Amino acid sequence: MSRVMQCQSCLPWGGWAQLPRSLAGRRGTRGVHVCAAPVPGPAGRCFLRKILRTSSVPLPRACVRYQGGSQENSVQPSSSRHGQSQLRNVASSGAIKKHQKRLSAWFSHQPNEERQFGPSFSLDAVHVDPVIRESSLEEILKPSPDLTIQNQLQQPYRRVISLHNLFDVDACGRQVKNVVLYGTVGTGKSTLIKKMVVDWCHGRLPRFELVIPFSCEDLSHSQAHVSLRRLITKKYQHLRDVVPVLEASNLKVLFILNGLERLNLDFRLAGTELCCDPNEPVPPSAIVVNLLRKYLLPEASIIVTTRPSAVRRIPGKYVGRYAEICGFSDTNLQKLYFQMRLSQPGCSGEESQGRSPAEQENLVEMLSRNLERHNQITAACFLPSYCWLVCTTLHFLYFTRTVPPSQTLTGIYTSFLRLNFSGEVLDSTDPTNISMMKYVAKTVGKLAYEGVMSRKTCFSEEDLRQCFEVEMKTESELNLLEVFRSDVFRFFLSPCVQPGKEHTFVFTIPAMQEYLAALYVVLGEKKTLAQRVGKELSEVIGKVSEDVVVVVNIVSKVLPLRFLPVLFNLLKIFPRYFSRLSGKDRDAIAHTMAEELFKEEDYYNDDVLDQINSSILGVEGPMRHPDEAPDDEVFELFPIFMGGILSRRNRAILEQLGCSIKNLAAFEIAKAMKKTVIRKGHKGLPPSELMDYLFFLHEFQNEQFTAEAIRSLRTVNLSSVKMTPLKCSVLASVMSTTCHEVEELNLTSCNLDSSSLRTLFPVLLRCKALHLQLNSLGSDACKEIRDLLLHDKCAVSRLRLANNPVGEQGARYLAEALAGNRSLTQLSLLHTALGDPGAEAIAQHLAQNQHLQELNLGYNSLTDAAALRVVEVAKRHETLDKVHLYFNDISEDGKRALDSLRMDRDGVRALVFLTAGTDVSDYWSHILNVVQRNLPFWDRERVRQHLALLLQDLESSRSQTAHPWRKAKFLRVESEVKKMLGKLQDGTL
Repeated sequence: MSRVMQCQSCLPWGGWAQLPRSLAGRRGTRGVHVCAAPVPGPAGRCFLRKILRTSSVPLPRACVRYQGGSQENSVQPSSSRHGQSQLRNVASSGAIKKHQKRLSAWFSHQPNEERQFGPSFSLDAVHVDPVIRESSLEEILKPSPDLTIQNQLQQPYRRVISLHNLFDVDACGRQVKNVVLYGTVGTGKSTLIKKMVVDWCHGRLPRFELVIPFSCEDLSHSQAHVSLRRLITKKYQHLRDVVPVLEASNLKVLFILNGLERLNLDFRLAGTELCCDPNEPVPPSAIVVNLLRKYLLPEASIIVTTRPSAVRRIPGKYVGRYAEICGFSDTNLQKLYFQMRLSQPGCSGEESQGRSPAEQENLVEMLSRNLERHNQITAACFLPSYCWLVCTTLHFLYFTRTVPPSQTLTGIYTSFLRLNFSGEVLDSTDPTNISMMKYVAKTVGKLAYEGVMSRKTCFSEEDLRQCFEVEMKTESELNLLEVFRSDVFRFFLSPCVQPGKEHTFVFTIPAMQEYLAALYVVLGEKKTLAQRVGKELSEVIGKVSEDVVVVVNIVSKVLPLRFLPVLFNLLKIFPRYFSRLSGKDRDAIAHTMAEELFKEEDYYNDDVLDQINSSILGVEGPMRHPDEAPDDEVFELFPIFMGGILSRRNRAILEQLGCSIKNLAAFEIAKAMKKTVIRKGHKGLPPSELMDYLFFLHEFQNEQFTAEAIRSLRTVNLSSVKMTPLKCSVLASVMSTTCHEVEELNLTSCNLDSSSLRTLFPVLLRCKALHLQLNSLGSDACKEIRDLLLHDKCAVSRLRLANNPVGEQGARYLAEALAGNRSLTQLSLLHTALGDPGAEAIAQHLAQNQHLQELNLGYNSLTDAAALRVVEVAKRHETLDKVHLYFNDISEDGKRALDSLRMDRDGVRALVFLTAGTDVSDYWSHILNVVQRNLPFWDRERVRQHLALLLQDLESSRSQTAHPWRKAKFLRVESEVKKMLGKLQDGTL
């Protein structure tokens, strides 16, 4: 019977929602013990295979009588005294202890991704066991209800069983010897196996005296006949003295067979002959079959891990217990994982060791609250793999102080897929041998792309049928689709949790939709029918024409068929013509990227990094009413992922997954992007959109392209963008590709601190105009600014620090900078809490400065003495001609002294009031504009008092002049002040 016919007995073809149950309900939460493996279950599979393939560690086994995959609790047959004594001598020699040490070292080692995207944790430090539920073959084969969250929560109760109890006696009292542990991709099979091995190495699995792990992928690559004895000693050489006595001993041995879906097993006697001799060479698959039959080493225990589609490859009579890994089907397990993972001492990185743990605790609390709301992230975190992805993304967003070239958001998602799909073939029995990731890119990628283009995140069963089933034509294609539905579907798509949309599907993590859509486009899968047929025809004609032309050229020399070579030479034109058409595809990819990157309707959204943060941690505040219209879907990560996938490192990883992107294709796309992306990047972009553009350049990882794009950016306006350490690192990294001067860098209200300034130091050096107002920059930040201004390559000529708590100590640092700086011409310290001591410190060092032209000390609570002291120094300064002193505590006497200053006589002008003697000040509109711009950040009552004093001064000066034109000017300014006072009192300003 074909697999399609077999699958139809358990998977009704009619509905996509009818899938095998894999995510168990939250009922019956079991106890959790913490011990091993922070990497998600499937996330460690590729690394586990590497361990099993390269480890040189041997292992022993046990013998037991077998009945139907279980053993009766009977007395074991005794072995010979000689065999036992020989074995004990071997054991005492330390062979098994050496084996434990080697296995512990290998299985405790973390994959590169674990060390690269966050702190590396030991296996004993961070691990939360997923839920394991006892199952049966009947339950596996029977159809399941619709795949909705509600049905998952209402599933009939199945007994929860711990990893260490898998070999307990069954319901009939028989000792279980063969266990099949199955689960879909991402549920944690490989991590559990690593945990089991490490537990045994550390003495936490006393049931077994010897554990021998094997990778079924490794076994599948071996075609040569080999004996069980040779197979063990080949992998684990130090067990060569233990293996010969395995059969004669009563040593309790556990064989671990990880990834059974990679082996094609035939349990028919005609297909696999019986073998009970460990020394007889047979195919590796025959060894596995006879071990499971209990014909070879009958007393050995065996645990097999596999995906659901391959469970039926082992006849039920050879299985003592079926167990399903259900992931983190309880929210409490998810919370525990996040609590442990994000609260590790090393989580915030080496550069922030002195940081208070409050930020980490706040992060965990926000994530817990979002999980409690039962948002879509709760459904995603059923899979431990996605819990790992969430933690890795949060570490990237919050704890990244410097960004190595290898750390990109695209790199995180690409590595995440490698951890789960590296080396994975969708169906080992299918002759096409298509990689799982390639199949996902062609099918799920198509669904993702069509959703992005139609601005849609929820998909009906009809949408799924259109993407997956409409082009199914052969038996092989239907078989692959069934395997995908059984093993992989839920990894990428999960039921929607929004009320009224329970029977629709969404991508498990929203950003995954955009990543797969980008992969679908960059791989060139987005083709019309004519393009697909043309490509196939081109390849066929190209291959055939070369051979035919050679033959015809020879024949034409004998026979008068000279027109034939001409005809077949014409055939060569078609592949060349098609290659030119494929070049147009590259232009189309670049055009798509530019169009999506610079969509005007997305101009005023949050930047993409804030969007990702909100999707994980949620949005604080009241929940949206169910009847309220949802916001339009935003897909701004889509073009950024397209650029990131084209980077050399990500292309190399995707190559391992079976998704090949040639160097020439990447080069041609980058070349086409110069005409589109860089040209559109020249125009002025809103701050959040500019941050997205900079992040795109960082993800693209093409230094030459980035340098050309950045060289055209003379003004960088990122005002009001929350500049996290990551964004600062991205800005510094992207800007470092060139050394050109930046005319203006606006970082107003960007949540900067001293560490941000340290990160941005190389960029700040090259800026002529630097806006740092409204950033809560205190004395520590002023110390960094001092170092910046004293640097011999500093190009800053205009510096604005208004509305920052600089204070007296900060003023001292800035005063030191003024003394040695040679570039600064304008310095604004408006509303920086200087006070008289701060102004005095600046006055003391001001004389040593030779270039400053304008100094703003407004709204700093300066009294007459401090203001006059600054002005006295300014009078002797060679270039300083303007000092702003408005909104300070200056008396009438001080005002008269400052009013007496004359530009032609004293060389400086003090801006204090709106009047200048018996005339209106030339700077009255400037002063009122400053007040209006900064009113949201100033004390309104104090502003009202100052405006009242200004109005009183205007009225007094108007009464002292008889000139009608001047009186008219006074009246105009008075009306502006009165209007401002009225709005201030009404609360409309």
